[in-house]
Amino acid sequence: MDKLIHVVEDDDDIRFIVEYILTESGYKVESSSNASAFYKSLEHTTPDLILLDVMLPDGNGIDICRDLREKESTRDIKIIVMSAHAAEKAVLEEACSDDFISKPFDLDDLLRHVKRFVPR
Repeated sequence: MDKLIHVVEDDDDIRFIVEYILTESGYKVESSSNASAFYKSLEHTTPDLILLDVMLPDGNGIDICRDLREKESTRDIKIIVMSAHAAEKAVLEEACSDDFISKPFDLDDLLRHVKRFVPR
C-alpha cells in the first residue's frame, strides 16, 4: 500500500517539484495551497506524513502543527515543517513538529528527511 504524503505549500513551483519528486519516488501525494484546503482534505484522508510550509496565505504552519498535535485523530501524523524564514530549533519546539527543512532545500535531502518517517 502506498504511503500518503500531504504537501501544504502556497508556492506553485515548489509544490509542483515536491509532488513530482515524491511521486517519482513511489509515494502517493496530495497537496494544498492553503490551510483551509488542507483542513478540508483531512475530512476525507489521513496522510502518513505532512510537509507543512510555515507561511501560508490563510494561516501559519506553526499554528496548524500545534492544532494537529492537539487533536486525537491527527496527533500521531508525522509532520515536517518547511520554511525559509524560521529558525530550526524554534520551529521544532514551537510547532511540535517531527523535523524541519530549511528552504531552499536540496531534493535529495528532502527525500532523506521523508524516508526517515515514511520508508519505501
